[in-house]
Amino acid sequence: MAAALVAAGCASLSPAKSLAPGNWDAFNRAQIEGLIASIGKASPGYDAAKPPYVVFDWDNTSVFLDIEEAALIYQLENLVFGATPAQLEVALRKNIPKKDFLPAYNNAAGQAVNIDAVVPDIVASYTWLYQNYKGLKGDQSLAVVALSPHYGAFTTKVRYLYEAIGDTFDHDTAYPWVTYLFAGMTEAQVRKLTADTVAWQLKEPVAKVKWTSPSALPGRAGVVSVSWKNGLRLQPEMQQLYAAFRNAGFDVWVCSASFVDVIKEISSNPAFGYNNPPERVLAMELERDARGVIQPEFRRGYDQTQGPGKTKNIRRFLVGKYGYGPSFVAGDSEGDQNMMADFADTKKVLIVNRLRDPKTDIGRFSAMAVQNYGKADTRYLLQGRDDNTGSWVSSQLHTPLGATQGKALK
Repeated sequence: MAAALVAAGCASLSPAKSLAPGNWDAFNRAQIEGLIASIGKASPGYDAAKPPYVVFDWDNTSVFLDIEEAALIYQLENLVFGATPAQLEVALRKNIPKKDFLPAYNNAAGQAVNIDAVVPDIVASYTWLYQNYKGLKGDQSLAVVALSPHYGAFTTKVRYLYEAIGDTFDHDTAYPWVTYLFAGMTEAQVRKLTADTVAWQLKEPVAKVKWTSPSALPGRAGVVSVSWKNGLRLQPEMQQLYAAFRNAGFDVWVCSASFVDVIKEISSNPAFGYNNPPERVLAMELERDARGVIQPEFRRGYDQTQGPGKTKNIRRFLVGKYGYGPSFVAGDSEGDQNMMADFADTKKVLIVNRLRDPKTDIGRFSAMAVQNYGKADTRYLLQGRDDNTGSWVSSQLHTPLGATQGKALK
């Protein structure tokens, strides 16, 4: 499998070589090559004892789509859980307000849904699956239990709940929630789940998927639907960029709002082509017991690695270590905009274009990248992508899934 996955986009680079053109916007590539030449180990002022370092976001930046979301689907479809029904209920309810979800998440009958309506349905179905599936406490195969309406109700309503929480509540509430579903698992189990997820996703088409819970089992919440984008892809240009920075004497770090064990696996497993040391990951952390079993509780004393929390973690762990900020930052979303702007040492910022709201900071940074395109002193670089293929394009333009024309700004 490793050889096939590396063929999907792994690239190596000697210090003397430039970045391969690939699907880079040519100006962006030249700017980054210039940065590497000016402060990398071939430059006169380079000090190996005080190396420059760079920080990459992961989801929708280093890869196409979101590994945490893809892992959730794999976890649901294959019933890869370590929690008992009682433990899962604790995880599902963790810090979620009882107010109704936004109207967009009303059920098929048009009725409002909230955490108290949907969690009993999920727990009831999980209890049946827990007692019957041989991968948990039962003796039936996955194929057999998947025929039960409990399987469709459980998988759909958990995925629906993830979306409803994310859109209804603030990021501090929503972002950690999905990580709590790893409760009862160990790092090794989460990392295997992640590797299996990537191998599966690379074979899936890039497309929108929709699930609807079975009408035969409406439960308290009623029939609900949810859709998402499928077809995670490794990003060859990013694989090569990671290698280029490392080979030029930069330390490379990942700062992600996904769970730390998930990011450690996908970013370090040689089969996936990024080859970044697992200890160079800043990501969501949960408490663990004395045996290393994950608990549904955010790690005490840690900041969430999203929004302002990314800056706080970089200041604590990286500026605290090096004494200075990152030379380069890459990201795609509002969750990255703070770390893009907060460090005076940052010379270049790469934004993977996803047509962000112009009222947000990252929307403004994207507009600045368009305005200053071609100017050597620009801080912000906007890199285009086609969501129909999961590939970058050699311009600033972003083409949404289902669209045929790209544009630079929303």
